[in-house]
Amino acid sequence: MPPVKPRSIYVTLSVLMVGIVLLLYVTLLAYQLQAGKQRMLIQAAGTFEHVSREASAAIEAELRPARLSAALLAQTRLIDASDEGGRLASLPVLTAALRENPSLSAAYGGTAKGSFLLLRRLDSRELGARLDAPHGAAYLLQTVDRDREPLRARFSYYDAQMQPLSSSERGDYRFDPRERPWFTQALARPGQVIQTAPYMFFTTREVGLTLASARGEGAAGVDVSLAALGAMLARQRITASAELMIVDERGQVLAGSLPARQPAAAPVADESAKLLQVAELGSPVMLHLWTNAGRTTEPIFEQEGREWVARLDALPGTPGLSLAVAAPRDELQADILRARGISILITAGIVLLTLPIVHWAAKLVARPLKQLAREAEAIRRFDFAGPDPARSHIKEVDLLALSMTSMKHSLRRFLDISTALSAERNVDRLLDRILAETLSVAQAASGAIHLLSPDGKRLVPAATRIGEEVADPSGLSEWDMEDADSLSVSVAALRSGCLVERELRWDNPAHLAAYAGAFRRLNTAKLRLVGVPLLNRKNEMIGALSLGFLDGDGETGRLASSRAAFIEALAGPAAVAIDNQQLLRAQKELLQSFIELVAGAIDAKSPYTGGHCQRVPELTKLLARAACEAKEGPYAGYSLSEEQWEELHIAAWLHDCGKVTTPEYVVDKATKLETLCDRIHEVRMRFELLKREAYVEQCERELEQRGADLAQLRDAVAPAQRQLDEEFAFVASCNEGGEYLSPDKVQRLREIGARRWWRTLDDRLGTSQDERRRKSATPAPPLPVQEPLLADKPEHLLPRPPGEKVPEGFKVRQPEHLYNRGELYNLSLGRGTLTEEERYKINDHIVQTIRMLEALPLPRHLRRVPEIAGGHHEKLDGSGYPKGLTREQMSPEARMMAIADVFEALTADDRPYKKGKTLSEAMAIMVRMRREQHLDAELFELFLRSGAYLDYAKRFMKPAQIDEVDLAACLA
Repeated sequence: MPPVKPRSIYVTLSVLMVGIVLLLYVTLLAYQLQAGKQRMLIQAAGTFEHVSREASAAIEAELRPARLSAALLAQTRLIDASDEGGRLASLPVLTAALRENPSLSAAYGGTAKGSFLLLRRLDSRELGARLDAPHGAAYLLQTVDRDREPLRARFSYYDAQMQPLSSSERGDYRFDPRERPWFTQALARPGQVIQTAPYMFFTTREVGLTLASARGEGAAGVDVSLAALGAMLARQRITASAELMIVDERGQVLAGSLPARQPAAAPVADESAKLLQVAELGSPVMLHLWTNAGRTTEPIFEQEGREWVARLDALPGTPGLSLAVAAPRDELQADILRARGISILITAGIVLLTLPIVHWAAKLVARPLKQLAREAEAIRRFDFAGPDPARSHIKEVDLLALSMTSMKHSLRRFLDISTALSAERNVDRLLDRILAETLSVAQAASGAIHLLSPDGKRLVPAATRIGEEVADPSGLSEWDMEDADSLSVSVAALRSGCLVERELRWDNPAHLAAYAGAFRRLNTAKLRLVGVPLLNRKNEMIGALSLGFLDGDGETGRLASSRAAFIEALAGPAAVAIDNQQLLRAQKELLQSFIELVAGAIDAKSPYTGGHCQRVPELTKLLARAACEAKEGPYAGYSLSEEQWEELHIAAWLHDCGKVTTPEYVVDKATKLETLCDRIHEVRMRFELLKREAYVEQCERELEQRGADLAQLRDAVAPAQRQLDEEFAFVASCNEGGEYLSPDKVQRLREIGARRWWRTLDDRLGTSQDERRRKSATPAPPLPVQEPLLADKPEHLLPRPPGEKVPEGFKVRQPEHLYNRGELYNLSLGRGTLTEEERYKINDHIVQTIRMLEALPLPRHLRRVPEIAGGHHEKLDGSGYPKGLTREQMSPEARMMAIADVFEALTADDRPYKKGKTLSEAMAIMVRMRREQHLDAELFELFLRSGAYLDYAKRFMKPAQIDEVDLAACLA
């Protein structure tokens, strides 16, 4: 990118212009809002006063004619007639009063005796239905006559022309005017028209009041409906959401206009009907205004998320009544808000006119800073994939961009190298990778890595590079750790953790002898050598990194400080990576030694199985290698990674590690009666004793009769002794276990074992506590005692420990007893030398193998070791042990080891109980096992076709065992 002329950052201050414009607008707007608020309050006050005067005038317009009607009715015979006929004479006056004044709902009068006459207008169907009026009824006349006994009450209905329609006696109507407030108040103020407090009329459920006047002891009155007040308030359209109500001093609502709310009076059908209280209106605004009346003079308050302008004033000329008015402030100030919106548009227009300038100034500063911020965020996330930050015209921002770019490249290169070093598992490749990366970063011409020798006395060359080519490290000399100043660098300085530099010259014989190849291949006469110590986590020196620079690569004879710092920083992860790999290699070597130690201990435990744990891994890996090399068939795509090879190697070596828990005499049991020793010797002793007893018995019989010579005695006892010899030979052949023991042989064995011999010594003497405990189950017979030659005694049964159970997940049948050492029981075995209990103990080694391996904290890539090692006794049909797995449940490696284990066991020639099979014999057996779903057919075919069996045979079998194998027959 061509160089640019940086400008001062102060140029960007022009963006403050927008801030100044906005500040001016906010100031003017605040002033306008304050002034608008005052104008709104003045306007609202004027509107509220107008509504108040109109409400007062409306009430007065309703009450003025009503007062006149009440005064006129008080002058008629309605209130002083002595009979009902006299009172009915005033009916035309009542009718005229109702017709001329629509606000009157009823006119009535009551006498001193309690007689009562009322004329009511029926101006709605609902009212007529409630009062059981007939069709066409316009008036209802209610009369109560107490002038005579008994009391008489009647409802009479009239049409609009006061023509009677119907009449009925009402025995349940017992109205007494003397109990009503209007009657008592009128009598208390004779000659005046009294006005009651507003209430809800019982009959019509209308809100109204009563005007009454008295003369003498009677009084007349009229009911005035205030329904017109509600209509008047509804006409006052202050704003769309304004709320109005007229309320008395007790908080009873006479009329109201509440948009989107319930009506001011809700009629109730029972005698408990009354005016609604303010709290029952459902208007939080009116409730707040009424509750705080007289406590605050603030006309504006907040309610329901809006600001309201409200006022509560007494109605002039109507004592006890007040008018409450409330309107939302935003609706009252709608004009002001529109003006404010116009002002905002004007301001926005001004801002838009200045946008080109603001945009240019903001882009000048903000774009590179935002890019740098994004770049910093990406670096924080270790994301180095984006492009480098762009240069800027502002000097400070440009310098920041250059620094950010440099930091980004350095971190990316450093992390890439660290990641690559951490991922490398091969030590030799790791060392070469370290050299290659370091030479590239440091721009060095050559380099070498020396590692500390095991004895810690020398630095041995481990890797070297000249240019981009890998060189042989054996051409470099070793550095003596005790030498204060070696040929190339100061080892003492390296041990102290310092970077060391030295100049090498062509004309120096010592330098030429050590670095002739570097001088020649780099075609230089001078070489600057820089040594960096490699320190592990304990700050111990494990090696050294040396770099060679051509003459002229340094600054004033020394390496540039930035380059030296980067090399030192890179040496840290390199040293850690090398140390990790050395530790890992040491751990693997330790693990391998331990594995071989365990396998060797198992083989050494039994000289008859020696080499089994070493030969099975070799054969398993031969088969696995053949699977990896297969070009066709089921295993054409099969392969194992380096970690999987390690897994297979460990599993194969430890496949029988559970045998450490199996007693030696069980593993090596060569005969049926053998335990810790071969008990056949005891049987032999008994036969010898029988022979001696037979000889002695014969001698005693002859001596009792007459003397006889020795030859005759021997000849006489010879048949019995020969029979005993034959019987012992038969028992001894049964003990070998080489052939199948038929039932007739078992029967003969029992007949021989039934022979009796005299025991004169206590068989509990000198025995172990366990054996005495077992013998104590039966009482000791008195001596001498005759016993069978061969027996299964109670003490031969060794009980299984109570806590010994088959672990969960294993499918093996556990015999009742730990061991059964009965002589007849062991000698009667049909095949082999192992009893069921001993066979279980032998098979238990694989259970213990799996449990031991599962208990190890194996790393993730070795998690399958227990499965591979523990599956070589499983069968494809699920009849194997210890888990009864099928082919689908077994890994290919476990199936390979099963073939290797069987083949090694068949061909091994170091077993005491059998000879090693030849190749053809072993293959015949394995073909049968394949056919019976004991071995994997595909792997067995691969085992044969690849020649893995033959490679193994040449390495581990005797030449006499290696014969021709009919592969076609085996593969058929």
